[in-house]
Amino acid sequence: MLARAEKLLTDLGETFWVVPMLVVLSSLLVAFLAVHLDRTEAAALSTLHDWLYDGGATGGRTLLGTVAGATIGVAGTVFTITIAALSLAAGQMGPRLLRNFTRDRGNQLTLGMLLGTFCYALVVLRSIRTEPEGGFVPHLALSVGIALAFACVAILVYFVGHVAGRINVETVIELVSEDLRSAIQRLTTQDPQPKPPPEEYWIGSLPLRDSRRGYLQHLDDEGLATWAAKHRASIRLLVGPGDYVFPGATVALVTPPVDGAEVAIQNATALGGSSSASTDLRFAVRQLVEVAVRALSPGINDPHTALAVLDRLGAALCDLVPLHLPTGVAIRGSQPVLVVPRVQYGQLLGTMFHMIRQSAGAQPAVSIRMIEVMTEVASCERDPARLLALSHHADLVLADARRTIAAAGDRGDVERRHHAFALMVRAGPMGQFTEHVFPLGGDDAPKAVAQPTGSRSRS
Repeated sequence: MLARAEKLLTDLGETFWVVPMLVVLSSLLVAFLAVHLDRTEAAALSTLHDWLYDGGATGGRTLLGTVAGATIGVAGTVFTITIAALSLAAGQMGPRLLRNFTRDRGNQLTLGMLLGTFCYALVVLRSIRTEPEGGFVPHLALSVGIALAFACVAILVYFVGHVAGRINVETVIELVSEDLRSAIQRLTTQDPQPKPPPEEYWIGSLPLRDSRRGYLQHLDDEGLATWAAKHRASIRLLVGPGDYVFPGATVALVTPPVDGAEVAIQNATALGGSSSASTDLRFAVRQLVEVAVRALSPGINDPHTALAVLDRLGAALCDLVPLHLPTGVAIRGSQPVLVVPRVQYGQLLGTMFHMIRQSAGAQPAVSIRMIEVMTEVASCERDPARLLALSHHADLVLADARRTIAAAGDRGDVERRHHAFALMVRAGPMGQFTEHVFPLGGDDAPKAVAQPTGSRSRS
């Protein structure tokens, strides 16, 4: 149940209407409070006469009617601009990036402020009475309405500049890269993680099926591990956060077989129509990759955007250098009670580079920059397993370049970058200065940095 509660909170946090609704409700509350103070504290408010609205009932009605009509009209314009920005973003950067616009607090606050001022004006307007009607003019409430009108003018100016900046592709790339950086800090650890048990451990285990369908968005791994430990069982999930659950497919193994395991797994998991950024490290990576792939399409042909994405991906890999990716193993006592598939370094590299490399085709600039980024990552990454994974992708880039790039000079540029990358892997940052001493590929070439004694691979 905890997973479903987390999913609900996450969905509410990314929903466009929640913040505008809260602003509107706050405006209604302020309107009723201001009118109440005007009715009950008229004598005390008279001391602020120089600061409050001092017109009559007719003028007050005209003023609030003007504010209400203007704000609801501007709100419609703001909504139209937002839809136009969303359409532009969907066409140029991909529909999956729309969540970055709909969850944007600036857009939500702007719409909420305009709608809230409109509702405030209507509530106060209904309380104004002319002399034949009883004679009541809420001076404080009218003054607050004037202040809200000026605030709406200011927020409209802010909104125009805000939207103009948000539809800039560089800004979008930077925002998504910040999401990736946040996910790295949230979903990794400083400490080495326990290794999963060998495959033989699961011989004779009971397969568990799930009739649901959708992406695994949230997992209460602590609760599920506690349940397994209580029943002295071990559970191995076959789907991890971000993976799709197919109806009727095997989703887990349990050993020894325990009654209620299927129900426990269903209670500890929450599915949805898309993967979630809060639990899947690859989510923000895929968003960045989608921007790069669309930029490399023949219809757009913008390699500079792809280069900017590669720079952010390289920065993310550098952020990972001192960190350990989780293995998804939960230990209670000395027994592994839960094993959850978690993204490992090689899988993360595949998500980052495969589609960009395949889409780059015969564009040497992208291939060159991809290897340069890997070289920069290798300059600060000394884990042998991770360097081996980087070398695999650099070799793929070189092989594609030799097959698809027609110009010999461009192929030579890619090969030279690959040569520099190989030196970096073999000898570290000083490799470029020692190449004449240790020629690349020779018998005396320095090998990849050995794993320190007692340390564990962070892959």
